[in-house]
Amino acid sequence: MKRQAKGGEAATGGFEDLKVWQLARRLMIECHRLANMLPPQERYDLASQIRRSSKSVMANIAEGYGRYHYLDSLRFYYNARGSLTETINHIITAHDLAYIDDGYFCEVYALGRETERALNGYINYIWKLKTGSEVFGTRYIPASEEPPLSPDE
Repeated sequence: MKRQAKGGEAATGGFEDLKVWQLARRLMIECHRLANMLPPQERYDLASQIRRSSKSVMANIAEGYGRYHYLDSLRFYYNARGSLTETINHIITAHDLAYIDDGYFCEVYALGRETERALNGYINYIWKLKTGSEVFGTRYIPASEEPPLSPDE
């Protein structure tokens, strides 16, 4: 899923290159498989919730990646962590209600915890980088105050 730059070479540096986003994507795919295994009475309850929460993890990582100031980015990574915790809870619920067997539960649960470790590591990395602090300091900057991408904008 690499983007193409001019001349056909692979572009790098997008959110798709983040290990944490790749893990969240794998988890989302597994959660959709899990949702498809649920009984019909869970179609609009647990199935819908696990699909939405797993997609939210990916979306918040991507949105945080696109922000300029590290505190703005972190806000989205924290939202991703909340959605990830919710997703793991739904996986546990599916197992507790005997909708998935022990083997599949262990596999999906482990993927959720691996994603959580990667996200926590990425959050720590972003805290250390403090991107944007050289321009705005360490206060939160709303999107309306972000600097242009180049001096010409």
